[in-house]
Amino acid sequence: MAGNDLGSLLGGLLGGSGQSGAAGASGAGNILGALLGALSGGGSGAAGGNPLGGLLDMLTKAGLAEQKDSWVGTGENQSVTGAQIQHALPDDTLKQVADEAGITTDQAATQIAENLPRAVDRLTPEGQMPAGSLEDLIRAQNL
Repeated sequence: MAGNDLGSLLGGLLGGSGQSGAAGASGAGNILGALLGALSGGGSGAAGGNPLGGLLDMLTKAGLAEQKDSWVGTGENQSVTGAQIQHALPDDTLKQVADEAGITTDQAATQIAENLPRAVDRLTPEGQMPAGSLEDLIRAQNL
């Protein structure tokens, strides 16, 4: 699935509890869609049709396991910073996301840091990573 389609699905998912209204949710979905699209197409450790697992593995390897676990778990979501996201993601992946969104890599990292915890939380409602493709998970949460 193309990043734009994934972004639309993620925007819908985030729109239910978005702080910035529909436009903010759409932008958040687009940046996360671009990230997950880059990971699924770039072979950066993403497995099968669900690049979210590969992304979560990257965060763990970058020392963000506690934060990641809080998003997947059922408790309160811990925050991350743009700098932590920049450290966790491959430079070429972050550059690809920024280029697709028409923003700088710093802005992309900040937007990812602001929106990823809520997106992961919504995609893992039972406190664990469900099986299936990312698109199926998003569609199931949007229903």
